[in-house]
Amino acid sequence: MKIKKGDTVLVITGKDNGKTGEVLSVLPKENKVVVKGINMVTKHVKPRKAGQPGGRIQQEAAFNASNAMVVCPKCGKAVRVAYKVEAVDGNTVKTRICKKCGAGLDK
Repeated sequence: MKIKKGDTVLVITGKDNGKTGEVLSVLPKENKVVVKGINMVTKHVKPRKAGQPGGRIQQEAAFNASNAMVVCPKCGKAVRVAYKVEAVDGNTVKTRICKKCGAGLDK
């Protein structure tokens, strides 16, 4: 996947269109991402132990990764991701780069 945990992404479609947030988790088999403060849903929880309150809690839900674009840390825009393969000490290293400015997206 082109989106990784810790990236800042911009939501490009859906009810949270235009909002940005940090990726909390990535589900590559389902092609979904969970982003902090985006796609909030209400979950009803029962009290599990005596004295523990039940109720409704707000939490982030996963949404399709194609509805989010990575925000480049250098140019600050939502960009497409390219890959650059280099040989370092006899090993090949694949890094993500910004298609607009060419800056590296991996930390």
